Amino acid sequence: VQLQASGGGLAQAGSSLRLSCEASGRTFSTYVMGWFRQAPGKEREFVAAINWSGSNINYADSMKGRFTISRDNAKNTVYLQMHSLKPEDTAVYYCARNYPRVDYWGRGTLVTVSS
Repeated sequence: VQLQASGGGLAQAGSSLRLSCEASGRTFSTYVMGWFRQAPGKEREFVAAINWSGSNINYADSMKGRFTISRDNAKNTVYLQMHSLKPEDTAVYYCARNYPRVDYWGRGTLVTVSS
């Protein structure tokens, strides 16, 4: 299984970015997918998770209202739309399969938000 995250980069505070994570394999739609992030010098933290149908979504409190997780099972892809970015959102963002008992992690994509 491979999880390939993309879409990171340099963004201005207040702007938006959309991250994507494409998964290999035929069983993507059966898994709860999640996004985590790890800022420099900090522990990895939960961002959001979505069940197979999108009917059950959870966010970390600090991301509610700014971030939106979604998925396209036909494309084996989970997305993280981020709005109103803040410098403290700077981190490496990882997608994860089988939240909360994650069994595979993506390699991460770096998001840097400048003030």
